[in-house]
Amino acid sequence: MENDLNEKQIQILQVAETLFAEKGFDGTSIRDISKEAKINVAMVSYYFGSKEKLLESLVLYKTSGLKELLIDLIEEELEPVQKIYKLIDLYVNRLNCNKGIYRILHFELASKKRVLELESFSDIKKANLKSLEIIIKEGQAKGVFRKDVTIELLTPTILGTYFHFQMNKPFFEVILGLNTEEEYNNYIHTTLTMHIQQTIKALLTYES
Repeated sequence: MENDLNEKQIQILQVAETLFAEKGFDGTSIRDISKEAKINVAMVSYYFGSKEKLLESLVLYKTSGLKELLIDLIEEELEPVQKIYKLIDLYVNRLNCNKGIYRILHFELASKKRVLELESFSDIKKANLKSLEIIIKEGQAKGVFRKDVTIELLTPTILGTYFHFQMNKPFFEVILGLNTEEEYNNYIHTTLTMHIQQTIKALLTYES
């Protein structure tokens, strides 16, 4: 997806992401996007056709990269637990680098609107789940992971923990003493990521 876009299209998508995240999809017009991007309204329509198609292109642009990373991870020479740890690290990094689009997705999914109708986005989620399934089954075949794992619920467990932390950012900043944005992001990449890794490992592996 990323290789199919030119510089102007990427600029439009970046502006749209910022505005959709700040004002919501319904609160943002094509004219708002064209004004912020300093381009003609007709150019946005030329590249994307409609606001709905622009949203679809934005979702695919921001989420398709993880699919390739997970496919590469499957082929890496790592033990099953290490693959799971790296998968979680990839998810958290991807989420944290693309806060805007995931804020948009969260709102759209919660309000049962357009994103639920994006077949191509659904295909990406299915492909990501398939990659996770391959890693889990590899671990099961090696006797490392339990056989009674509900694989479909692992991704919601990862994402749910991350999003709960983000949605309650002011609370966690206070109780954890995270006084700067750098400290907050560092906590996500270290302690929060480790917590999620340990949680998923506990779900997957046999009790010692």
